Amino acid sequence: MEGHLDTSDPLDWRRFLIAVRRLADDLSFGADRSPFLGAGIEYVQSRPYQPGDSVRAIDWRVTARAGKVYVKEYEAPKRLPCQLLLDTSASMAVTSQPASKYALAVQVAGGIALACLDRMSPVGVLGVGEREFRIEPSLARDRVLQWLLRLRRHRFDERTTLSRRLAELGATLTSRALVVVLSDLHDPRALPVLKRMAQLHDCVVILFRDPAERRVSGAGVYRAREAETGRAFVTHGRREADDDDELRRELNRGRIDHLVISTDQPYRERLRHFFRSRDLSARGTR
Repeated sequence: MEGHLDTSDPLDWRRFLIAVRRLADDLSFGADRSPFLGAGIEYVQSRPYQPGDSVRAIDWRVTARAGKVYVKEYEAPKRLPCQLLLDTSASMAVTSQPASKYALAVQVAGGIALACLDRMSPVGVLGVGEREFRIEPSLARDRVLQWLLRLRRHRFDERTTLSRRLAELGATLTSRALVVVLSDLHDPRALPVLKRMAQLHDCVVILFRDPAERRVSGAGVYRAREAETGRAFVTHGRREADDDDELRRELNRGRIDHLVISTDQPYRERLRHFFRSRDLSARGTR
């Protein structure tokens, strides 16, 4: 597979911040107490409709039974902390496009973080590579900008530590959290750990792919070199596509919502629709 190491982000800092802010606006638009933004709500009771109540709150089942309009009442929103696990390993920086998987992952992480802060949900970030990078959940917007600036600098020599970081994070979480993994999932040991974490927390995977990874499908037997270790190996061109299909099946079995973002395709609308769909599903309106 041909490609080169991404040595710079195509966006300067000002344009990068504008792109992140626009993405955050996209994710926040129309989201009221959205679960993906960290708001957990629980149904309390239904009561008779009063002037000024939102029609979206109507309890149609009770209304049909009682013959008059009832609305649902919920307890006050509980803000769930959002933990972003950003893959900083070398495979994320190998690219055939102007923007690498890593560059897009940092941008998406920033958009999700700012959208969470717009809903007063604290945001933490954990680097999923060999360097120690951990920011505890906070509502401080300037801290988000600081870690975004730091993460735009990439070392290009890190191995993935996704499975280990997931296990470490799971051991420290004392209450339910939203866990968002931004990675190409090249760590084969990560999926079992992630599936166990999904039993206690709301887990989401944003899976990044370069088009060159698709082009090797069907290419027959070829020789390649692992980005993170430099290890040479021989493999079959069909393996990438087959592995991706199996990966998505396993994520579905673990009931882990996931979205694939390719570096050669627009992603903002798809990302907005993905999270919006999670919101509607959680409300039982889909």
